[in-house]
This record gives sequence, structure tokens and C-alpha cells, in this order.
Amino acid sequence: MPNPGKPAEVKKKLGSRHYSEPSTGIELVQEEGIPEPLRMLEESGINFWNRVWGRGSLWLSHKTDIELVQMVCEQLDERDSLRVYVLENMDAWHERAALRQLEKDIASNLSSLGFTPADRTRLGLAEVKTQSKLQELMAKKNGG
Repeated sequence: MPNPGKPAEVKKKLGSRHYSEPSTGIELVQEEGIPEPLRMLEESGINFWNRVWGRGSLWLSHKTDIELVQMVCEQLDERDSLRVYVLENMDAWHERAALRQLEKDIASNLSSLGFTPADRTRLGLAEVKTQSKLQELMAKKNGG
């Protein structure tokens, strides 16, 4: 069985000939401000909504990504309710299984939105920076 592929960040760090710079064919235009949610959200959903548009506004679009962000916020609100129910009813195994599936769906959607290191690399938004030996020695000398 062949070895699994290495992430682009590792290839770049190693100086692999198989690493290629991400294409720069798309220009990202950062949109200002936080848009209003499309539908009502609970506390977890609102908190996530504000974090997403505050931190991901570099690559997220108010026009094209807003619906998926809304869905993730609603999933987080649903997760809170379902989690409380499961903790109060320890024999609710159907609901516990639904909670685990919902968490997988949330993780998948976060990945689709570019909120994992691998996805940011794929989008060309993350880069591994290694310290040279001199930088490492200087950092140790300066106590950090």
C-alpha cells in the first residue's frame, strides 16, 4: 500500500519539487462589516456569526458564502439544544448518535468555509514559516 500524500505545507517546508505555489488567478476583495444574519439565531449561532465574519472576511463573500455560514450557525444552535437534552437523558442513545453526526456535519462545513489549516493552505491563505538556525539561536538568547 502506498504512503499517504504529504500536505502542501510540509512539501513547501521540505523544499519538495512536488510543491507548487497556489494559483493566484482569483482576486479576493475583502468586504467591510458584518452582515445581518438571514434568519434568527441563538447565542452560539450569533457568537459564531460574529467570529466568522470578523476573521474570515478576507476569503468569505457576503454574497456567496452567507447561506453556508448561516447553516453552520443554526447547526451550532441545534448542537447546544441537543447536547443539553443528551446530558439530561443518559439513555437517549438515538439523540446521542444524532449529536455525533451533527458534529461531523459542522466540522465538514467549517472545512468547506476554509476554517481548517489544510483548507486555508488549499486556498493559498496559510503558509508554513520555519525559523532558520540563526533565528532559533536568537530566540533562545532573548528568552523566548
